[in-house]
Amino acid sequence: MGILQPAHAVTVLDDRQQKVQIAQAPQRIVSLLPSLTETVCALNQCHKLVGLDRYSNWPESVKSVPHVGGGLDPNIESIVALKPDLVLAAGSTRGADRLQALGLNVLRLEPRNHADALRVWRTVAQALHVPVADSDRVWQGIQAGVQAAVQSLSPAARQQRVYFEVSPAPYGASESSFMGETLTRMGVANILPASMGPFPQVNPEWVAQARPDVIMAGDSSRASMLKRPGWGRLRAMQGQRLCVFKPDESDMLVRAGPRMAEGAQLMADCLNRAAAQVDTGVQR
Repeated sequence: MGILQPAHAVTVLDDRQQKVQIAQAPQRIVSLLPSLTETVCALNQCHKLVGLDRYSNWPESVKSVPHVGGGLDPNIESIVALKPDLVLAAGSTRGADRLQALGLNVLRLEPRNHADALRVWRTVAQALHVPVADSDRVWQGIQAGVQAAVQSLSPAARQQRVYFEVSPAPYGASESSFMGETLTRMGVANILPASMGPFPQVNPEWVAQARPDVIMAGDSSRASMLKRPGWGRLRAMQGQRLCVFKPDESDMLVRAGPRMAEGAQLMADCLNRAAAQVDTGVQR
């Protein structure tokens, strides 16, 4: 994407409704949140990243960019030494006020759902002086990918009830989470209602009693699942309707950013495989 950078200043609103003025297109960017890093790169501005949080790991090219801590423990000294003209941080990033006090331009954005993802996409594009036509074209491609994933579901796949586990504590993803919104868009039922909050800690026995047809989880949850009361009798465990995602796949699924289409396709593939187990009589 060939991008012409406008010379005029832009003013954007961050998550705290603070106005951030950006005089010219940033040339040295520090990103302290993986979804923001991925957004910068999806806007074809990856080459301007000079510092990243330790969890930013996509695309491959960012792995050579210096790490400057994480959202909870950013290395202020290292960030200042990089002389960024823009710091992208989550609203919860510690040290953001300190960075601002030191004269750095800090834009705080944290996408948590589908609506946030679009708002953050547009705000970052504006901050980076990416023309609206260019950023909209890329976003439309992302949404087309999500819709393709939605349409790839078989009728049987849409009739399943899902439990999505985000960590082995266990914490689940409810209807109001980013992943839950993707499932809703697919027309699939989530056993965790929005009223529980986006990522509620759940009682394993409650999940067993809810009898989900499909379980989605990260690799870190696999070992503990069979030890939980009643889980060995779940249809999802017995009928090969447990989808365990590798770490890189989990990253893609939980980040509300430009890889949402790939994440949606992972979910769709899982649901279609699970439905096929029933259709072929493996588990009824």
